[in-house]
Amino acid sequence: MEWDRLLNAGRLCRPDYPEDPGRPAYLQDYDRILFSEPFRRLAQKTQVHPLYEHDHVHHRMIHSLETASAGRSLGVLAGQAMLKQGYITEAQRDVIAGTVQAACLVHDIGNPPFGHSGEDSIGQWFATQFQTKSGVAGAVPAALQAEFEAFEGNAQGFRIAAALEMARRDGGMRLSYATLAAFMKYPCTAEARHLATPGYVGLKKFGVFGSEAALFAEVAEATGLRSDGAGPGKYWRRHPLAFLVEAADDICYRILDLEDAATVGDLSTGQVIDCLEMIAGKPNRADDTAMTAREIVAMRRASAIHQAIIAAVAAFMDNYDAIMAGEFNDGLMEVSSKAAAFDQMKEISNARIFTARRKTELEIAGRQVIFAVLDHFHGLYDDLRASGWDVVTFLADNGYWAKLVRAVDLDLRGITDEYSAMHSLGDFVSGMTDRYAVKVRDMVAGRI
Repeated sequence: MEWDRLLNAGRLCRPDYPEDPGRPAYLQDYDRILFSEPFRRLAQKTQVHPLYEHDHVHHRMIHSLETASAGRSLGVLAGQAMLKQGYITEAQRDVIAGTVQAACLVHDIGNPPFGHSGEDSIGQWFATQFQTKSGVAGAVPAALQAEFEAFEGNAQGFRIAAALEMARRDGGMRLSYATLAAFMKYPCTAEARHLATPGYVGLKKFGVFGSEAALFAEVAEATGLRSDGAGPGKYWRRHPLAFLVEAADDICYRILDLEDAATVGDLSTGQVIDCLEMIAGKPNRADDTAMTAREIVAMRRASAIHQAIIAAVAAFMDNYDAIMAGEFNDGLMEVSSKAAAFDQMKEISNARIFTARRKTELEIAGRQVIFAVLDHFHGLYDDLRASGWDVVTFLADNGYWAKLVRAVDLDLRGITDEYSAMHSLGDFVSGMTDRYAVKVRDMVAGRI
């Protein structure tokens, strides 16, 4: 893979769109993402702790902004190291930093309410419909069911950026090829993942729905990504900058989840400080006696992020040849000098944070909310199918559904069959914030 193509500033479905020298594509990408409605909704979506009342607990928007900041630093330092080795030009160094930052900003835009438990809940609901062959969902072709059964926020994110936003024009937000490729952590469809030989890091999940497969193929071709397989089994190797985006995400959620755990009481301040010092080491001077425990944690957190970024850049450069050949098969943090510390933090998170009683209770409640909303709106799509997918006829013949569509501003454009109908349902539910999902559940249940 070559940087001249990897940093392609052309836009999805508008490859000839001129780049303004004073406002390069990656800056336009950043602004389009930042000002979009799906990004705004991240302020009310779970990072780890659903529906938490504490104002200092992370939500998806803060996490995305912090990840973009870490990503920019990774891009700056990796770009400088590559420039020093003669791999890139000085101009490309700046594009790399900006592209990683923009890709980090958009990386969670497709996440549903209630975090990863929300993804699981949506997938479980669809799996049940497929098993019982219930309604419109039960009629989705078997070959396409996998992308619903394992509902994937990464694929939903690409769908939002590449197809749904900006009045659903061709290319959606029309982000640059470079940003979209750097965003793509799993450059394959669910079908390709099933057909491919397991083992490659980019096949752990899928990152593209079949409905957007042609759009990502355009991105991959434009950026010169290495491909494997053929036909429905074709997939691509990751863009080199995708490893930096992944590292920024890993650094932020691993470290900042610990800080949140201290805030909500799942871990003691001392336990969090010990974890952070595994990454950054102990400070070379004593803490000011006037500092609060929270201030001490914040200082250790800043040092840990800094040291983790340095370690990730070193790992990127150590594996540069394999990354550029599309043969690197791991995450940067997993092969970095901080790998052992990150493994320990993962164990602590799994044992103490992700299984905390309050979090578990809210995840159970969130599952019931999502199931209730999906159950109710599934009936709407059943009646839309009975109307031959004619939205005008459907709304004219179904007064209650017409009111509900108006009440929630449900977008019924582009529905022509069961597959597109269920993606429309997935778009609607996954786009909800935590509190809006509860509100809609209460409305359709008559809880005034």
